[in-house]
Amino acid sequence: MGLIAEKSLWTYEEFCDVIGDDQKADLIDGIIYMASLDNTRANELFLWTVVLLRLYVEAKRAGKVYGSRVALRLDKRNGPEPDILFIKKERLHLIKRGHIAGPADLVMEIVSPESIERDYKKKRRQYQRFGVREYWIIDEIKERVVLLRLGTDGKFHRVYPKKGVLSSDVLPGFWLRPEWLWQEPLPVVLDVLAELLK
Repeated sequence: MGLIAEKSLWTYEEFCDVIGDDQKADLIDGIIYMASLDNTRANELFLWTVVLLRLYVEAKRAGKVYGSRVALRLDKRNGPEPDILFIKKERLHLIKRGHIAGPADLVMEIVSPESIERDYKKKRRQYQRFGVREYWIIDEIKERVVLLRLGTDGKFHRVYPKKGVLSSDVLPGFWLRPEWLWQEPLPVVLDVLAELLK
C-alpha cells in the first residue's frame, strides 16, 4: 500500500481520473491510499462474506450489495472504496453508474497488514463523520470482528456479541458468529444462509 503524493490534496474527480479500473484505492480527506494485493486468506474471507451478504439481501429483497471497487462519493475530497457495502432498498436512488452518491448503510472492511491504521482509525473517523450506520471490521490477523454502530449522538459505539453472535440493526435478521470466519475451511455459505433465513 502506498500514498500518491504528487500533489497535496486530491478531489474526487481527480481521484477517479488517476485510479485505474483495475486498482483499489481510497480517497480520505484528499489523500489517495493505494491498496496492496490481497493475501489469499483475506480474499477468501472477502468472497465468503460478500457472497453470504449478497444472497441474504437478495432473499430478503432488502437492497443491494457491492464489493471492493465501488466508491462512496461522500464529498469533494472523500471517496473510499469499502471492501463490502450495503445500500437499503429505500436508498437505491443513491446508486449511480460510477459510484454511490453518499454513505452506505453498512460497510465491511477486511483488515490486511497494510490497512490496519486506515481501517481502524482513518476509515472509522470518515465513516462516522459521513453517517455510515454500521461499520464491521473483519480482522483476520487478530481473528476478531469489531461491529461499530452509529448512535444518536453521531458517534460509533462498539457492539459486543450476544451468545456468540453479532447482529445487524441496519439489516434485520442478518448476523454472524465471528468464529465461523476463522474456521478452516470456511463453513459452506449456503448452510450459513439457511441458518440465517430460518
